[in-house]
Amino acid sequence: MKFGIIVFPGSNCDHDCYHAAKHIFGQHAEYIWHKDTNLNGYDCIILPGGFSYGDYLRTGAIARFSPVMNDVIMFAKRGGLVIGICNGFQILAEAGLLPGVLMRNRDLRFICKAVHIKVENNETVFTSAYKKGEVLSMPIAHADGNYFADAETVKRLEDNNQIIFRYVNANGQMTEDANPNGSINNIAAIINEKGNVFGTMPHPERACESILGGEDGRGVFEGILSQMSNVKAQMPKN
Repeated sequence: MKFGIIVFPGSNCDHDCYHAAKHIFGQHAEYIWHKDTNLNGYDCIILPGGFSYGDYLRTGAIARFSPVMNDVIMFAKRGGLVIGICNGFQILAEAGLLPGVLMRNRDLRFICKAVHIKVENNETVFTSAYKKGEVLSMPIAHADGNYFADAETVKRLEDNNQIIFRYVNANGQMTEDANPNGSINNIAAIINEKGNVFGTMPHPERACESILGGEDGRGVFEGILSQMSNVKAQMPKN
């Protein structure tokens, strides 16, 4: 499988994503500069975390207009797998590939710590390796992770089972104290209606090795690899 990791000016988690894809899971991975406009041959595109363009204007607001984003949008419309992690999630929202917006954290402070999240939907490409209701621990590192959308959009996300991860406490309870940034309905990660564009504020690529504190993020990559293996197994052989 071939991963493409987009590098924007200010990206700082691109190496983490590359390390996870290539060195932990043994897949082909390449960096894609934000001015490149050819995504042919990739199976999954990752928009990593960081501070693209210094987070000027709004997080992701400038990166959304990088030349590569037109191709990311077309790639997603063709059904290609796209992951936006932290700043990448913010960029996907600005680009209209995911609904809603990521605002300043409730306490207006940058937060960097491990949090508990619950798997709300394990019937996606990105979460099939998890159990529904499973409580995971993953790190967050953001100042603008406060997910918000209008009431109609939130209802649609809830009704369509598009909320993938939710902030909870260690016992899996959705409480205000467990919500680190004020996200509406404790939303930590969502998916588009088609099921191929995934945005998450917690960092799965930073939770793939026990030496770094835990392996709960492995399931995201394992789900993708399992899905791609099934697709390739069903392809006719020449």
